[in-house]
This record gives sequence, C-alpha cells and structure tokens, in this order.
Amino acid sequence: MKKWIVLIAVLGAGFGGYSVWNWQKVRQTPVESGRPTTATIELRDINFVVTAAGDIGPDGMVSVRPEINGRIADLPVDIGDRVTKGTLLCALDDRDLQSEKSSQLTQIDGARLQVDKARRNYERSQRLYQDKLIAQEIFDDTLTEYELAKNALDRAQKALGIVEDKLLKTRIVAPFDCTILTRPVSIGQAVSGSGGVSGGSEIMAIANLKEMIIMAHLNQADVPRLKIGQQVDVEVEAVSGLKIKGVIERIAPQASVKNNIKGFATQVRLKALDARVRPGMTANLSIPLQSAENAVAIPLAAVFTEQGERYAYVRSEDGGFEVRPIQIGVADFQYAEVISGLQTGEVVSLVRPENAAEPRPGSQAKLDAAGTNRNGSGNPAPNATNRPAVSAR
Repeated sequence: MKKWIVLIAVLGAGFGGYSVWNWQKVRQTPVESGRPTTATIELRDINFVVTAAGDIGPDGMVSVRPEINGRIADLPVDIGDRVTKGTLLCALDDRDLQSEKSSQLTQIDGARLQVDKARRNYERSQRLYQDKLIAQEIFDDTLTEYELAKNALDRAQKALGIVEDKLLKTRIVAPFDCTILTRPVSIGQAVSGSGGVSGGSEIMAIANLKEMIIMAHLNQADVPRLKIGQQVDVEVEAVSGLKIKGVIERIAPQASVKNNIKGFATQVRLKALDARVRPGMTANLSIPLQSAENAVAIPLAAVFTEQGERYAYVRSEDGGFEVRPIQIGVADFQYAEVISGLQTGEVVSLVRPENAAEPRPGSQAKLDAAGTNRNGSGNPAPNATNRPAVSAR
C-alpha cells in the first residue's frame, strides 16, 4: 500500500513540474503578430503632397437689397437663371412716387410763376428807386420777395430730384453677368430699404459662377512650404472622377482655429471650370511639394534616428543585422528616398532588433540573429528609438 502511495506522489510531483515548465515555455515564446518585420529596398516614385479639404464657392457673391422701402411689383428672374449685366432683377411698385413726382412738377411750375412775378416787381421797383420815386424800404421788400421766390423754386427742383432718384431705385438691375443663387421673396411682398436698422430685406443673392474659389483651412505646419501661385490638384467629391486644376491665390496672414486645429485660411482659384461644379460642393486638395522619380526607397518604419543622425538595421550575410547610417531626401507618409547608405535588394528591419546596440556616429556595429552587439564589447547598448522621418532634400 505504501508503494502505491509513493508512486502516486511521485507521478503527481512530476506532472506538476511538467505543467509549470510548459507554462513558462509558452509564456516565453513570442506571439506572432502576422505583421512583417522586414522590408526590401526597392525603386519607386515618391511624392510629398499637402492634402486638405475645402468648400467651393463663387468669387464675389452679392446680396441684392433695395435701397428704399416698397412693395415688389415685378420679379422676372428665379433661382438658377443666368442673366447678363443690366438685366432687370426686380421692380418695386412706383405709383406713389409717380404721384409725388407729378405734384412736384406742379409745384415747380407755380414756383416759376412766382419767380417771374417777383422779378418783374423787383425790376420795376429798381427803376422807380433810381428815379427817387419810392422809398428804400419798398425797394428792399421787392428784392427780398424776389430772392424768396427763387429759393422756393430751387427747393421744389431739389425735391423733384429726390423723387426721381427714388424712382430709379425702384428698378434693380444686374451689376454684372451672374446667376441667381437664392430668391426668398415673391411678388406683392413688402420690403425695407438698406438704409434701415436691419440693413434692408434681401431680395436675392447673385454670383458670377464663371469664377469659382475654394476656401480651405491648412495646418500651420504645412503653410510655410506653400507660396502664392502654387499649383493645386482638385477632386470634387460630388462628381466622381472629376479632376481639375487650381492655383493658390491668397493665404491669410494670421492663424485661426477650426475644428480644434490651428491653421491658416487659404483661397484657391479654380481653372477651366466644369459645368457640373456648383457652389457648396466639397473639394479635396492635393498640393505637390516635392517628388523623386525611380528613387531608392525605404519604408519610414525602417528609418531610425539617434542624436540627429538617421540609420537603418540592414541584414548582413550571417543573418544578423548591422547598423548602417543613411541619408534620406524626399519623403511621403510611407516611404523616404535614400540618397546614400543603401542599395536596392538589401533587406532592412522594420523594428529595432531585440537587445540592439546603440548606434554611434560613424559606427558599423553588427548584430547577430539574437540581436547581440558584436562590436567587440559583447554587451548590449542602450535602446534607440524608432521615429519615422519626413525630411526635405
């Protein structure tokens, strides 16, 4: 019986020891993530562009408002109509002003008669006064009446001018070739003039759709690379496959915050407009800054930086990795151009090998397959950080 108890105890201890050993082995075994850890240096085109989105709008939209109060009598245009300069957009009811004009004309006629009468009395009094047949007081009175009559005629003529000016303002015409964007009023509606407190009633909004611009908000980090007159590639989201050109026309001198991003308002003028492009559509901008064709390219993940120097871990003939300084040029968001230090076909590590040596300026420290430093010391060096580099040539 004791033998069986001892045997069971031995077997139990052995099984427990095996379980602990197996658990530690599984724990120490690295889990494969499925992501590649190396890449091959190859030739490819690299283009560094600044991207942004903006809204398409007309260049110089005008809000049409009457200058005087009135009621709409004629409204010959509607939304979407294209009109030429001088075309009637709206006419206000002018019947009251026409009556006022007739009244002023009558007053002017009466004022002219009064001036003629006063002038004759003055001329007669002047002759009598020269012959010393009337007193100075009578002569002065006739002169005063004559001046008052002329003043009355002048006031009546100015009042007529005001009425005629108002009559001209009852007709609103297109100031330039334009398209009607909005028209929130209808015939018979009373509108207020722009001289009022509210700024007047908007009759319609017009714009020249032959000239379109894009207003975009560009990140402050990209603006120093841009300049006035720079070419822009534009894609319109609403029109599939449409690609048009633009040019940077204006960059705001002061930064502003939009969607929690500090940047600068930038105006891009479109060229060779397509008839399908309408105000309010969203445009995606691509502004090419630098490019390199058929360049020796390295993934950004394989570019490491230490003390301002860039380097890569390059696979050596014995299967390990060596630290090699490199110089890069144009870079986009995935690849960088290698100016020196690498050749096509070489394999680089996308991650820093375990226990990798710290690179030193001009060093060619080699790492074996396990990542041990083989520069002679036999000791691993401190860690170096992997920071993707985006650099200008």
